[in-house]
Amino acid sequence: MRHAKKRLQLNRFTSWHKATLKSLARNTLIHQSIKTSLHKAKAARPLVEDLISLAKKNTLAAKRRAFEILGDHRMVALLFNEIGPRFEKRQSGFTRIIQFKRRRGDNVQIVIFELTEIKKKEVRKAKIAKEAKEAEALAGKEEAVEEKKPKTATAIEGAERKAPVEKKPQKKFFGGIRSIFKKERDSL
Repeated sequence: MRHAKKRLQLNRFTSWHKATLKSLARNTLIHQSIKTSLHKAKAARPLVEDLISLAKKNTLAAKRRAFEILGDHRMVALLFNEIGPRFEKRQSGFTRIIQFKRRRGDNVQIVIFELTEIKKKEVRKAKIAKEAKEAEALAGKEEAVEEKKPKTATAIEGAERKAPVEKKPQKKFFGGIRSIFKKERDSL
């Protein structure tokens, strides 16, 4: 008898079930918040909470157990370096499930499955500096173009020299359908 053997199987074979849970756990750790069905979120919740509990321990054995589940060293590093320290003060309740809406096709309850301690995305200073440099470069180019502008008479002559823009032929109405029908030469 199967007493106390209940688990959310998600109507999948064992390997498929494990792969689904692993994928949900990885995406939750990467994005910190995902949209999924209620049953998938309930099935993935214990796995994600166990991974965060391992990250709080921060031992070699815990890292090996996490690698067994996640299968990626970068994910383990993310889990132990960034996510684990965020939950140091919290004993449990590392994830939450928020009702979102019902899916139109099959009326399944869609939820937002997220970590309770979400790190807000910071705009990198390097990215801002790069955008500022690009803006300066564009401003410099515009000034150089303004300085090199020829007189109006030569500008008009330059416009006349340009070849007219060729228009692409419009696609035919039965573009791809024609190949479906047999042609006379194809028949035997």
